[in-house]
Amino acid sequence: MQLSPADFERLAVGIDRPEDVVVAPDGTVYAAEHRATVARLEPGGGFTRLGPEGGAPNGLAMDREGRIILANFGIYDGAPGPLERFDPKTATREVLVAAVDGRALTSSNYPVVQSDGTIWCTHSTFAATWPEALDGRDDGFVFALLPGGEVCVAASGLRFPNGCALDAEERHLYVCQTSAANVLRFSILGPGRLGPPTPFGPVLGPLLPGPVDPANLPPPDILANLGYTDGCGFDDEGNLWVTLPAANKIVAITPGGEVMTIVHDPEGRVLDHPTNVEWGGPDNRDLYVGSIRANYVLKARAPVPGLAKVHQR
Repeated sequence: MQLSPADFERLAVGIDRPEDVVVAPDGTVYAAEHRATVARLEPGGGFTRLGPEGGAPNGLAMDREGRIILANFGIYDGAPGPLERFDPKTATREVLVAAVDGRALTSSNYPVVQSDGTIWCTHSTFAATWPEALDGRDDGFVFALLPGGEVCVAASGLRFPNGCALDAEERHLYVCQTSAANVLRFSILGPGRLGPPTPFGPVLGPLLPGPVDPANLPPPDILANLGYTDGCGFDDEGNLWVTLPAANKIVAITPGGEVMTIVHDPEGRVLDHPTNVEWGGPDNRDLYVGSIRANYVLKARAPVPGLAKVHQR
């Protein structure tokens, strides 16, 4: 199950803040792009920007119609952070959810699409800036956009909820808590309804004792062990892959709750602040890794296929 940093190639060099990647059924690869909406990765390693600029496109998903569902982490720029949808065919970008319970969204982080059309999305914080929210505050939540248009808060009191994933049977939603260094599992009880959370696997590492300053981070030997979680995704064998950006590491939590390291690049020479994992290709073994800091997307051949998502079935 292990990979080496040398197994990865850099794609789309020059892209801005490619937090996440989504692969269409026809194999087209899209990445979040700060200076547009998304970037389409082209054969040969280049990319083409698509859609208007606005906020910070973050987590990406895709519906069965081939439209990209994107969480706008607007707090990154001091801008609104709604849940949005982008159609690559028409370059139409529209807001799906701008506010929940009368409060404007500022930090929508990651969406996932269920087979019935429900969109689950995390919202990390209402802090003034995102680094402030890494102090352990629990103002994050998960909301659901139902196929009929109803919006409801499904879970609250979370510590910077970030990446999320559905298991193969869509019985549970898994949510990374960045400032708790763990993953929570929620039973899906019905449309837009989640049961109480339980930890999935152990805490994945220590956290810094004080406020986080992204411009003044500790040396690599300290960062290499930190457990701040970001994105996650299931492989076809039921392992949940989790990115640890501060540690420049990707781990997998097995169905039994054990943790194994997939790849670790302590100094971030190749794997620089990895934020999300996505699979694609004819056998679903092409692994793509997004980043909050690198100006490229990484690609490698995964040891196991990814779990097919709604738009890939």
